[in-house]
Amino acid sequence: MQTTTTYQKEFITYLEAFSKEREPKNLYEPINYILKLGGKRLRPVLTLMSAEIFNCDYKKALDAALSIEVFHNFSLIHDDIMDDAPIRRGKPTVHEKWDLNTGILSGDAMLIMAYRLFENYDPETFQALAKLFSKTALEVCEGQQYDVDFEIRDDVTIPEYLKMIEYKTAVLVGAAMKMGAIIAKASEKDQNSIYEFGRLLGIAFQLQDDYLDAFGDPETFGKQVGGDIIENKKTYLYLKANAFLSASESIQLQQLYSVNLDDNEEKINTVKAFFISSGSAETTKKEIANYTSKAFSVLNALSISDEKKTLLQQFGNTLMTRKV
Repeated sequence: MQTTTTYQKEFITYLEAFSKEREPKNLYEPINYILKLGGKRLRPVLTLMSAEIFNCDYKKALDAALSIEVFHNFSLIHDDIMDDAPIRRGKPTVHEKWDLNTGILSGDAMLIMAYRLFENYDPETFQALAKLFSKTALEVCEGQQYDVDFEIRDDVTIPEYLKMIEYKTAVLVGAAMKMGAIIAKASEKDQNSIYEFGRLLGIAFQLQDDYLDAFGDPETFGKQVGGDIIENKKTYLYLKANAFLSASESIQLQQLYSVNLDDNEEKINTVKAFFISSGSAETTKKEIANYTSKAFSVLNALSISDEKKTLLQQFGNTLMTRKV
């Protein structure tokens, strides 16, 4: 097994070769721009790791890993358009740097490019990868729609929120791992188990992201701490706080989430105080641990060595103790 750093370096080298100049420039330059903005490269790393977990040369999974990353960044271009977001990873978003039409068209092209990468595999593998990809891509769209719908709803429930983050985030993590298993010709049982491991870990990952958005260290988090609070996003922290607070405090919290204030710092601090006093912050940490534990329990079903199970568990623990 390789280290995470090795997978990342190998993938970035492959990505750089893929991100070559093409014509027309106004279509492909924005694509190369967002692909080179950086990010954790979590999903492609998982694809490469999963292939090697099932005794396959991880380099055979590079095209599938690249497909996952291209699709993920396609979704970010369109998400940024929908959110009218000016910044992505500290740089101007594609639609801000170019224009709205370019963002839409370049994003469309990325989705097609993601599919075409599967053509580099044998027919059986191609069919399995494309089938999984189609299912996952549609679920990601469904998750994004739930997220948009929740912005104007005041009655979002915890199960609804968990379903939203499962579709918007976790299914792509599960698919990334299952793709590695498909390329390695793992059994259907192992393919489904590694998918479930990734899906559960993906939910924990997103809950951790919600928590870090409020309570992360500004020096290491990489994004503005309190961004979800400023945008009035009804995260797990908010929903739990709303359920735990007294009626009067709950009304105060809801009022804070119904306005945009000039003094965001005061709003962030007041909301965070509600998250702590209500027990929501601690409950969220417990739920992160709960989903991580559920993911680890799935490892028992995998037909791999105990050493490899330990490696997957170590990787999961690293994700859940991250500061960024």
